[in-house]
Amino acid sequence: MLSTNTLDSNNPNHLRTLGNKLFLLAFLGLLFLIPLRLFAEGLPTVSMSMGGSTKPDQISNTLQILLMITVLSLAPAIVITMTSFTRFIIVFSLLRQAMGVQNVPPNQVLVGLSLFMSFVVMSPTIESLKKEAFDPYVRNELNQEQALAAAAKPLRAFMLKHTRDADLALFLNLQGKDRPKSPEEIGTASMIPAFIISELKTAFQIGFMVYIPFLVIDIVVASILLAMGMLVLPPVIISLPFKLMLFVLVDGWNLIVGSLVRSFQAGP
Repeated sequence: MLSTNTLDSNNPNHLRTLGNKLFLLAFLGLLFLIPLRLFAEGLPTVSMSMGGSTKPDQISNTLQILLMITVLSLAPAIVITMTSFTRFIIVFSLLRQAMGVQNVPPNQVLVGLSLFMSFVVMSPTIESLKKEAFDPYVRNELNQEQALAAAAKPLRAFMLKHTRDADLALFLNLQGKDRPKSPEEIGTASMIPAFIISELKTAFQIGFMVYIPFLVIDIVVASILLAMGMLVLPPVIISLPFKLMLFVLVDGWNLIVGSLVRSFQAGP
């Protein structure tokens, strides 16, 4: 049986529970649009009537509910594009193609692994967001606008650290904005797409390096079959067991997962 010390949330040496991670990550994706008061005071009641309303609070609560429903449909895309998930899933997809296996591991396994790896990478950002924005708002130390501004700082710092200057300059030029004098002057609307294409470029660079060993095996096997005159036998059938054996012998999953996580510590 687990002791109570294992689940002590005040001990920094222990990980948060999965429920807290999912809750904080959802808050991370919705921090620009969802009113934080919904989390502190509970969801407001909804009443339908044909007559007009003269109370501003009734109109405000109704708009908040409509806005929340709209944003919830976009929350997965927001969370995926503003975290490390993009890099992970692209590299894993290229790895699967390089090995020559179409559906192994299945998509559900790769997506799940990418999500949990994203929790590991984003843990410092999530902890900062909770400490600087969510907890003070729940304690009524910050109002809604102040909490949103505080919550945006850790996320912007993470994206800016892993965004290339050339990609950021591209979107600033497309919007007709001058070169900012400080990171605080960079708009979030420019930072998010710049972060996405920076992650795409990094993912393809890593995927290219992963592809090379498997490509060498395919070339060697194809050359041997050609020399033996076995032109009818597809080289993929012969090379697949060798690629799987090589990947297992070098502990490929450990190397790739470790390299991907450490790539966020090194920056873009």
